[in-house]
Formats: sequence, C-alpha cells, structure tokens
Amino acid sequence: MSKLSLLLLLLFTLHFSHHLSESSSDLFDSWCKKHGKIYPSEQERQHRLKIFEDNLEFVNHHNSLGNSTYTLALNAFADLTHHEFRSSKLGLSNSANDFIRLKHSENPVQFPDLGVPDSVDWRNQGAVTNVKDQGNCGACWAFSATGAIESVNKIVSGSLVSLSEQELIDCDRSYNEGCDGGLMDYAYQFVIDNHGIDTEKDYPYQAKQKSCNRNKLARHVVTIDGYADVPPNNEKELLKAVAAQPVSVGICGSERAFQLYSKGIFSGPCSTSVDHAVLIVGYGSENGVNYWIVKNSWGTSWGMNGYVHMQRNSGDKSGICGINVMPSYPTKTSPNPPPPPPPGPTRCSLFTSCPAGQTCCCARSFLGICTTWKCCELNSAVCCKDHIHCCPHDYPVCDTQRNLCLKRTGYITLAKPFNSRQSSL
Repeated sequence: MSKLSLLLLLLFTLHFSHHLSESSSDLFDSWCKKHGKIYPSEQERQHRLKIFEDNLEFVNHHNSLGNSTYTLALNAFADLTHHEFRSSKLGLSNSANDFIRLKHSENPVQFPDLGVPDSVDWRNQGAVTNVKDQGNCGACWAFSATGAIESVNKIVSGSLVSLSEQELIDCDRSYNEGCDGGLMDYAYQFVIDNHGIDTEKDYPYQAKQKSCNRNKLARHVVTIDGYADVPPNNEKELLKAVAAQPVSVGICGSERAFQLYSKGIFSGPCSTSVDHAVLIVGYGSENGVNYWIVKNSWGTSWGMNGYVHMQRNSGDKSGICGINVMPSYPTKTSPNPPPPPPPGPTRCSLFTSCPAGQTCCCARSFLGICTTWKCCELNSAVCCKDHIHCCPHDYPVCDTQRNLCLKRTGYITLAKPFNSRQSSL
C-alpha cells in the first residue's frame, strides 16, 4: 500500500472515529435526559460516557447476530459497568445455592394433576401490583416475597394491597440481612411470626436499611398462614404451582445480557447459580418457544415495562438461569384483621393542623417559633425554604433555582420536577 493510501486510510479512520464519538455522545445526552441522570462533574460524565459506549457496542453486537430470541437495549443501567451492576442490583443471599429449607408446619399444596391451562397471566386477574424499583439496595428477596403475598392475598381476599418491603428490610433480622441479601422463605416465616405485614403506603420504601419502626411493625394489614416449597428442579410441579398463584423464584440475574435486556424470550446463556430473586406471574408460548412471565424489581425502564419472558422447558432440569432451583410461595386461607380506624389530622401546633397524610410546613417564624403554617400534600415531605414548594421524602433536596427535587444515589444525582406546593391553612 502506498504512503498516500495509508494517509487516506488514517484520515478516514480518524474522521469515522470522531463521527462515532459525536454520535455516541449525542445519544448519551439523550439517554441522560430520558433517565434523569445528572453527574457531579465533567470528569465523571466522561467516565460514564466511556462505559455507555462499551455497553452500546455490546448491545449492537448482540442485536446484529439476528439469531437470538431476545434483544438488548440501552436501558437505565447502560452507564454501569457489569461489576457495578452486579454489586448494586442483586441481593439473593450468598447462601441461596446451599439453601436448607426452614422446617415449618405447612405442607406443600397438592395441586390437582388434571392438566393446566396453556397460558396463565395473573396480571389479567388483577392479582399483581405495579412493578417496583429496589434501587441500589440488594433487597430483591423482599420484593419477591411481598409480590407473592400481595398476589395470594388478592386471590383469597379479593383485595390487591401493595405491601411494605421496608418493613422486611428493617425488621426481619433473624436470617435476612436487609440490603445485603436475604431469602424469601425466611421473609414468609417473619410475616407468619409477626402475625402480618404493613402496607407500602404506611411503611414506604427507602432503598436503604433503617431502624425497625415498631409502631408500623404492629400494623398487621395482610396475613398469611404458611408457605410451601416447590420441589427443586421439578418444572412440572412449578408449572402447576404458577397456574394456581404467582411463585417466588431465584435466578442468575448477573449476566451482562440480563443487565441490558429489552424484550423477547431470554434464553441465556446464563449460570444456574442463583443470585437474584424475582416473581413468576404466569407463563405462555410464542412461535413454539415456551416462557415464564417474570416480574422484576428494577423499575419499569428495564425490560418490558419491568418484566422479562424467560425460556421454559429449556432442557436443563435447573431451568434457564436456575429458575427451577428454589421456587416457593405463601399460603393463605384465613381472613385479614379488620382495618384500623382512619388516621387523624397531622398536628402542626396546638391550634393548627393539616389533613391526614399531609405535612406541616412553616411559612413564617418569629424567634424560632413558627407563627404561620402551610400544608404540603405529601406525607413525610421536606419543606422547601421558598415556603412555596415541598419535596418527597425520597428526593429530599430542594433546588428552587431549577424547580427540582434531588437525591444523591452513588455517583449520580437524580432529579424530579416540583409537583407539590404548600397550601395555606
């Protein structure tokens, strides 16, 4: 090759690399805007851009093969290295693969061996709550457990109630370890021993472990009678169980393809060593491929609005990603306790109060004593210094210059616009 040809090739390569860098940078800017990502420095932004570009290459390579049953995308985790993703988004106990089932009085439900429907989706029966987001807390076990309890409560009582993962994280300490991992059977046993569990609305999720709120612990809104374990590595029995109610399972959720999963039937490759907890809410088939309908706890920006279809009848007795290894489910026949009386107003001072579920915000003070109060429509809110707005407790920083509520999560700052104003008493 002549020197001129080499020079032209070098110039083309430099131009193409610059164009690619510009394109990925623009794509990254759009991605940040879509997911509300704000980085503390330009140096951190450039670091995340490099990771984003690496994930972009991985996504494009997988999708270009054209022979996979699923596709990948630049979802909310596209600025995380695979190591960061694994360390922040999983949470099944390290002992899960050597798990010894707790001894309990409940015998497995004997489902009739009369065949099962070709497809089941408990969402269509109104028996599944909305997809939740565990954030950077390894409490997937708590979300899987509450999801299963929410569903069986709906099936038995007719009422779908979102239950408190935070109560399990804060208070279930006999075997489970909060944001550092846990197991669903232990969570079921905790709810049994505690004679019930509180609602998510009353004991909201904080994405971190805090001290157990004993007052909330005593609020037994939903109860279960026991729990049962599906025989391990028995997909036939698991299918019968899911036909009767949603079932908690452990899977290997640490594969890079699972991190960036977008849609389709996830077929691996993946390990059968389980490290993440999810909830099977149904099953079906598409183009001759059988799948489980799996509810995750990584928010709706992951997968198919927070769900993944995982291959069923894969030929491996452990199931795809170990999904057949440790299924379990709560059992319920008894009614829930009667609901407590509605809460009274929030007391601001001796003479003033806000409606129940709202927060008192001081609008004017004198010598450190509040003389005028306003009400924020949010519960346990943060009152902004402009005396006009308030922010949710999980976005506690008021940025009145930009009309934003902020929170710090690891290396990024998440933002949401002001959506609540203080109203005069």
